[in-house]
Amino acid sequence: MKAFLLAAGHGTRLRPYTDSVPKCLLPIQGVPMLEIWLSLCREYGISDVLVNTHAHSDAVVDFVGKWRDGIRVTVIEEPQLFGSAGTLRENRAWLGSDDKFWVFYADVLTRTNLNAMLEFHSSQSAATLGVYSVPDPGRCGIVCTDQDQVITDFVEKPDVPKSHLAFAGIMIGTAELLHAIPEKSGSDIAFDVLPRLVGRMRAFQISEFLMDIGTLENYQAAQRTWPGLAESHSE
Repeated sequence: MKAFLLAAGHGTRLRPYTDSVPKCLLPIQGVPMLEIWLSLCREYGISDVLVNTHAHSDAVVDFVGKWRDGIRVTVIEEPQLFGSAGTLRENRAWLGSDDKFWVFYADVLTRTNLNAMLEFHSSQSAATLGVYSVPDPGRCGIVCTDQDQVITDFVEKPDVPKSHLAFAGIMIGTAELLHAIPEKSGSDIAFDVLPRLVGRMRAFQISEFLMDIGTLENYQAAQRTWPGLAESHSE
């Protein structure tokens, strides 16, 4: 399988760290986030990764140019941001004839068992979303499900959250998901696409370590709590 690794955000909430370093190259316990993601992809047999960039793109290109560890990495610079969904739409040809693909948000730090999520995915679903429980659902994309884990509601940053189950920034997508992306600039996966697919997606609950490092508080907490990838479960 191939994977989109979405890394083009400005990282404004992580200033001053991101004043000179792209968010995806910020280190966790000395290891750049991008290296952690590529290591996870290699561990789970992902063959090709497309990384989109914007701020400090040259640093990402330089890093990838030195990466020689079993994965083909393509870097796409976006002089103007396409939006998370727009990136998928603009790079559909890169997928070739693949019937499914991964989407990872690069500011998510995780040891998710990707094999278990892939086994959970149904060929009848437009997408499978990794989800986890959060204490602050007003800041997240919030999911409601039925007893079969079919997603019955999805709202990004709801004023009145209906659950504490949040989209984790890890997803298996399909052609149906690509077809649901609107033809507009800056289209966003959570705001513009996932609400259109309610009833056609399933939620995979992630029990392993997962943290969105997009804020200074979480980034600093990750330095203390990240257990590393050494004991992840790819078998």
